[in-house]
Formats: sequence, C-alpha cells, structure tokens
Amino acid sequence: MIIQIYAFTDPDTAYQAARLGVDHIGFVAGEYGQVYGELSFSSAHEIVSILPSGALSVALTMSADINEILRMAEAVQPHIIHISSDVDMVNMQKMTQLRSRLPADIQLMKAIPVVDENSFDTADEFAQVSDFLLLDSKHAGFPGVGATGLTHDWEISRKIVKAVAVPVILAGGLSDLNVVQAIQSVQPTGVDSNTSTNFNGSRVEKDLSKIAAFVNAVRSWERFAEQNGEATA
Repeated sequence: MIIQIYAFTDPDTAYQAARLGVDHIGFVAGEYGQVYGELSFSSAHEIVSILPSGALSVALTMSADINEILRMAEAVQPHIIHISSDVDMVNMQKMTQLRSRLPADIQLMKAIPVVDENSFDTADEFAQVSDFLLLDSKHAGFPGVGATGLTHDWEISRKIVKAVAVPVILAGGLSDLNVVQAIQSVQPTGVDSNTSTNFNGSRVEKDLSKIAAFVNAVRSWERFAEQNGEATA
C-alpha cells in the first residue's frame, strides 16, 4: 500500500517523514498564489534532493501551461508530477503532450474529482494518459482538486479502482482514524493525507506524530490482512 503525504514545505520534515515510512513525499511546486504551501522551484528541488533512497518525490502543480509544467519538471526533477488543477484545464490533449515531452523517468498523476457517477467516465478517460490517478474531493470555492479535508463517495471510488488499469491513490479527508475503513471500502493502490496530518490550526506545517499514526494505521492493517489471507495492494 503506497502512503502519500502532502504538502511538505520543509526538507528536514520531508526527510523525517520518509524515514517514518511515507512512500510518496508530496509538495506544491510553483509560486502561483493559488494554494497554501507553494514553493519556489529551488525550494522544491531541495526536498527532492534530500529524500532517502526508496522515497519518491511528488510535485503538485496548479499550472495549466504545458511549457510551465515542463520548466518545473526540469528545475525540480521530481519522480512524479501531480496535475491538480481543475480537470478541463489540463485536458486529454495536454496530458498527451506532457507525456510525450516529459523525460521517460518522470511519471504523471492526474487528480480526479469524485463528485457523481460522471466521475467514473472522467477517470476512465484520463487513465489512458496517466501513470497514477488520484481520487479526491472537490468543494466549491477551493481551487483545483483536493486539499478540502473532506471525504467523498467511496463507492464511486471503488468502482473506478475496479475499472481502470492504472494504480489509484485515494485522497480526501483521510486520517489515522478512517484510513483503514477507506482501504477496506475502496481497495486502492495507495492512500493520501494532507490536512489531517498538519498541526491543528495550520494549513502547511506537518505534524510528524500524526504522520506516524497514519503510517502505523496503514501498516498495521497490512500485517493483519496478510495474516488473515486478505488481499493488499
């Protein structure tokens, strides 16, 4: 089970989280004045460069400009680029262009808002041009997809997981208190936490004790599932 945590702003905290067992270290790459925790390209690259072996860096971008995203990729050099803008801002044509112009060793993750049954068709379409899908919540007044701290309809997410041929990471209001239920309900390849692993009252400062609790909840479930012959991602 992949554990992905957003949104780191400090290299040392990111390093410590990776040592705690976080597989995907996420951060916002680019200062566009749209979301909390935005980093300059140089600051984002500091996080990439400090991570221990085995941890993958995930650079979230809110840009819809292909050339700007490519410029970020060159400067930051992440393992994965997470396209988190509203779905139509980086459409299938742009995703295809990105895939063809990015280095082969950089993967693409597309954020899919889980809103209603139409989300299934959206996910199925973008799975054709993505290495990962991230299923997240969308809330009016929030830019892009995610970072709301809200859960969504896991039944729709479960249907998407079953249908698409690429790994799916489940996000949206997950914490150590509900992540096991989410895994059992949706059966994703990975799980993601952002707001629930921040210090209380902070939108950007990560709480390592909450991260440790999240990791422990997932790994404890994995051990239990393996002992009882249940499938794990």
